[in-house]
Amino acid sequence: MENQTEVSEFILLGLSNVLELQYILFAIFLMLYLATLVGNGAIVIVVLTEQHLQSPMYFFLGNLSCLDIFHSSATVPMMLSGFLSELQTISFNGCIVQLFFFYFLGSSEAILLGVMAYDRYVAICNPLHYTIIMRKEVCILMAAASMAIGFLHALMHAVVTALLPFCGSNHIEHFVCDTKPLLKLACGSTQLSLMLLNTVTSCIAIGPFIITVLSYLYIITFLLFRMKSQSGRQKAFSTCGSHLTVVALLYVPVLLNYMLPTVGTSSQRDMILTLMYSAITPVLNPLIYTLRNQEVKMAIKKIWGKKTYTSWLK
Repeated sequence: MENQTEVSEFILLGLSNVLELQYILFAIFLMLYLATLVGNGAIVIVVLTEQHLQSPMYFFLGNLSCLDIFHSSATVPMMLSGFLSELQTISFNGCIVQLFFFYFLGSSEAILLGVMAYDRYVAICNPLHYTIIMRKEVCILMAAASMAIGFLHALMHAVVTALLPFCGSNHIEHFVCDTKPLLKLACGSTQLSLMLLNTVTSCIAIGPFIITVLSYLYIITFLLFRMKSQSGRQKAFSTCGSHLTVVALLYVPVLLNYMLPTVGTSSQRDMILTLMYSAITPVLNPLIYTLRNQEVKMAIKKIWGKKTYTSWLK
């Protein structure tokens, strides 16, 4: 141990070391990233500018789109730069900062999806009290609480990981600084980090997931046995279907990646799961919500029509 030097930077091995494949992957993930920025940016603009979308559901949807943009930006640009360089290095401090934002934004999004499920439950099962229960102050508090919990969760992992001794190999078998691949490189005991992944991180994922499942069990029961209007049922199922699809796209890979994690799991499997919720899901979210939501589609067409008309006049 005395002859080993402390690691000051890491080398991200990325998805592939085949040069031709790297260029193809660069083009694919660049298009996905640009689509993420455009799609989620459009939803944020629509929610902020359209008065008839000033409701709790669209407030949370706007927050979700913001988190998607920042979460993707915390990982994908660095991955893209790795495709164009022979050796992708990142400083120790830079790695810890990326790890922090990776967990902060991801955890906040997972909790926010649980909040959105509760919002749908109140809107459908208790519509007469919806404006009272989900008033503006409560919505802001829920969104802030989601980010506060995500911040504390990320800070916990960042601090614990930063305190680990790294004195051997500095090659990270991943495209992002995540806790699991970093634990493989630690010289000291990783029991505390693994315990935090097993308990705290699992609870962060499972807690909102349980809230979502319970909310939709109540919603489905209400729609099938108490709602008589067929058009009301279809509208409710359409909105809930969009949210459930987004929930599945995020929670399934997260739960597979962090439920009972071990240091020796396959790095390729971890990278594929991480790609799902950091690069692919943020692209699909705006598509899912806009394709199944007539109000959002009409608002986007309205804004696009205004811009087209203004540019034609000029």
